[in-house]
Amino acid sequence: MRDRLRFAAFGGGLVVLLGAALGIGALVGDPSERGVEHSGVVHDGSYRSTGLSDSESGYTLADLSAPASPNRAGLLRFRITGPDGAPVTRFAVRHEKPLHLVVARSDGAEYRHTHPTMAADGTWSVDWTWPAPGTYRVFADFAPETGVGSGGLVLSRTVTVAGDAVARPLPPAAETASVDGYQVRLQRDSGDLRFTVTRDGRPVTDLEPYLGAYAHLVGLHAPSLAYLHAHPQGEVGRTSPGPEVAFHVEPPVPGPYRLYFEFAHGGSVHTAEFTLEFEQLSTAPSTSGGGHHSGGEHR
Repeated sequence: MRDRLRFAAFGGGLVVLLGAALGIGALVGDPSERGVEHSGVVHDGSYRSTGLSDSESGYTLADLSAPASPNRAGLLRFRITGPDGAPVTRFAVRHEKPLHLVVARSDGAEYRHTHPTMAADGTWSVDWTWPAPGTYRVFADFAPETGVGSGGLVLSRTVTVAGDAVARPLPPAAETASVDGYQVRLQRDSGDLRFTVTRDGRPVTDLEPYLGAYAHLVGLHAPSLAYLHAHPQGEVGRTSPGPEVAFHVEPPVPGPYRLYFEFAHGGSVHTAEFTLEFEQLSTAPSTSGGGHHSGGEHR
């Protein structure tokens, strides 16, 4: 499985889970200081969280460290502390992992979704090399085994990597995208986003399960740095494994997003990217039930 940074590849599924945390803004500042609201479960069972704070519901993303300069191998480390100030060491397994780590540069040009390992003392770590200077946002998407009810949390902090950063403009919107020899088409149907995967002009009908689903979708808003994380409609073993994967998406804030569509095929994970404008927020009432960040195994 490929687990690396992707550079401006384009591309693009089944119901969702939404969060909100990283978007495409200037390479300066900490969006957690902008007063954006935090999390909530929406009416269709999706989870939304701006993810722009390092602390929520008594839990904190703490002791974050990483290499200070690009092209220098090291470790990215952090801990999650609980309301009592002690490191959290028990997490609910969601989509096959106790914690999902998403890291992207603030212009959205570089993106990684990976899964660190946790030591007995609650320190999470993963081998890490920054590919370029700039300001990056580090998101921890998790749920403690107990203590946050039916919801999960998305916490984040920024890391500045030394050097002259050249911000890349948000690529223009397009209906099709290519990555690793695959072509992906995005169709928008009201609140649904439908991605169709082909290769060499043929539909891909044998997508492989990846983290308990046939695809995942992460969206980064510009310029607020709001993050959404969606899971597809249907389920592995009961839903057709391609070529179409559909998501019902209700972003936390309107505006342009860079979408990262992750799917597995041929033994590797591929990340295709789109730019898409969401014009307005849903006005549907929210509830506290179900969804991506409900307890137990579901992500």
